[in-house]
Amino acid sequence: MEHRALSKGRVKLFFDGGCRPNPGMIEAAAVLRGVTWYFDDLGRGDNRDAEWLALLRAVALAREQGLVQVTLLGDAAEVIAQARAMQQGAAPMHAHAARFQALATQGPRLTLRWIRRAQNLAGIALAARHPR
Repeated sequence: MEHRALSKGRVKLFFDGGCRPNPGMIEAAAVLRGVTWYFDDLGRGDNRDAEWLALLRAVALAREQGLVQVTLLGDAAEVIAQARAMQQGAAPMHAHAARFQALATQGPRLTLRWIRRAQNLAGIALAARHPR
């Protein structure tokens, strides 16, 4: 019952992706309601690929959790801007963008927001996996 009540309101979902080295193996994280999900073995690519795959995993997670309204918070300004443009009808520029556009039309209702890296809980979680 509590899960249902929470899923009807707007929920914040943080996402971030990275690769070590760049380009290299991609990993991503999402943080929802204080719980961190890690996604490894996402293939090879660069930081832009990693950010897109993190966004795609965050959208899939929101759907799996039955969320209705989600604010996706990420620190990749270019990815956020392109995803917003596609929500407004722009044509996808690459395969990751096309996948996002397809997922975004199937629900939940998504709002995308850029945040600073220091505020991104998913980025903080990824950084903690790789202490310097």
